[in-house]
Amino acid sequence: MPSFHVFGHHHAKTSLFLLAFIVAGFADQNPAAQDLRIQHSSPLRESIQEFVEKQELAGAVMLVANRDKILALEASGWADISKQKPMQTDSVFWIASQSKPITAAALMILVDEGKISLDDPLEKFLPEFRGQMVIAEKDKDQILLRKPRHPITIRNILAHTSGLPFRSPIEVPTLDRLSLADRVRSYAMAPLDFEPDSKYQYSNEGINTAGRIIEVVSGKSFEAFLDERLLRPLGMKDTSFWPDTSQIDRIANAYKPDPKNKGLTETRIDQLQYPLNNRQDRAPMPAGGLFSTASDLSCFYQMLLNKGQWKGKQILSESAVRALTQRQTPKGLPEIYGLGFSVGETHFGHGGAYSTNTSADTKSGLIFVWLVQHAGFPGEGAKSQDAFRKKATDIFAPSGN
Repeated sequence: MPSFHVFGHHHAKTSLFLLAFIVAGFADQNPAAQDLRIQHSSPLRESIQEFVEKQELAGAVMLVANRDKILALEASGWADISKQKPMQTDSVFWIASQSKPITAAALMILVDEGKISLDDPLEKFLPEFRGQMVIAEKDKDQILLRKPRHPITIRNILAHTSGLPFRSPIEVPTLDRLSLADRVRSYAMAPLDFEPDSKYQYSNEGINTAGRIIEVVSGKSFEAFLDERLLRPLGMKDTSFWPDTSQIDRIANAYKPDPKNKGLTETRIDQLQYPLNNRQDRAPMPAGGLFSTASDLSCFYQMLLNKGQWKGKQILSESAVRALTQRQTPKGLPEIYGLGFSVGETHFGHGGAYSTNTSADTKSGLIFVWLVQHAGFPGEGAKSQDAFRKKATDIFAPSGN
């Protein structure tokens, strides 16, 4: 059962004061930021201190980077409230749907190699999707099905315009219980909710199917391909579906608001099975299963801002990066989404279920990483993230942006 703990304001203030000294040593501990001087560390921490003191947020890791280096890496608040364990800059978080852009980028490696095309139908690689129908009419007594105007394409599953539902009934109560092949087979057995390209509907099924295509085309498991072709080349050593023992020790506890006590209560990630390092019973979830750190995520986004290059190596082509980070939803739809990315005119990124978020601003050239483990904010919404983002922009954005 989740344990409940409310901490007093005086503890938060004392520990945040101590954190100034704890965080000050991170440059020596983090090779990616060895040349960093923490001139702006206090303002970032102070921007969210009130939310920690008001017991609306346990703690956060905040990172700001440009395409070349980390500009600031800060930890504030608590990784474990009951144990009074301060948040650290290398704390590990379940990034949930922030996994989607990473999966999409992995699939684009196969597009770059000419092994697949974005407009290929799924059934070309996954024959179980042949003959899939779409719901034409539906009432409480019956459903009328018909053949869709065109089959689902790879572009559709990455842009959430496929007609696939959010998840399959077999993915209840957890999302990682069955193999990727079994889950994707269940998607193909159900009718589509709407004609492909006619609507936008956020779908874990679509991104998981992208992971399955990687397996079929590459001949490797999704997790092996992801590790070999993307995570290891980018130096994302703390990014995994199965955190190891040392990484589990660094996982920040998850919390949710307790309305009766106006504080926080500890919770677990109910979408995943425990123990988290159990590779036998836990399958990879391309749409939302990854754990990661702020530094790891910054590497991924720096590669994208550098047009697919990372430390002299071309991970993705420039055209692949453009496809990922620019609008792919049809112009007639109000929703704007890329391939696995939420996108806008001058930004791209993605959030996660427990309130994590990473985005790159193409105008200022800045990357913002916000990592928390918060299962729903009380009334005020995500004001703590907004406060961090505003302060970071004030400090680091070039004049005029």
